[in-house]
Amino acid sequence: MTDENERAVQAAIDGEMRLLDPEVRASSSRVLELLDPEFTEIGASGRWWNMDSVLSVTGDGSVTPESPFKVSEMTGVVLAPGLVHLTFFTDHESRRARRSSLWRLTDTGWRMYFHQGTLAA
Repeated sequence: MTDENERAVQAAIDGEMRLLDPEVRASSSRVLELLDPEFTEIGASGRWWNMDSVLSVTGDGSVTPESPFKVSEMTGVVLAPGLVHLTFFTDHESRRARRSSLWRLTDTGWRMYFHQGTLAA
């Protein structure tokens, strides 16, 4: 992987970890900084989310410093210039999910364009 690709993957990982941080999730403005205006998600529940629906629940207190997401096996690859694909697992309140997200580079930095979570055994 080139240095440029490594920096792109690390920027996406940094953004992903910020979105999983309870303090960031509690702030709609901080979440907005990390989500692409065209953001969509297919949640582990099977529900479809967009920017508005995600903002309505990110600060709901379900993820707290006492009950954070535990992240493992995070890896990333550059699919094209300005587009990074991350995959990883999360564990939260006895629920394990395999996750996949696409991050794209915008004029304001790296933002999550798409996310999918699938419950894992």
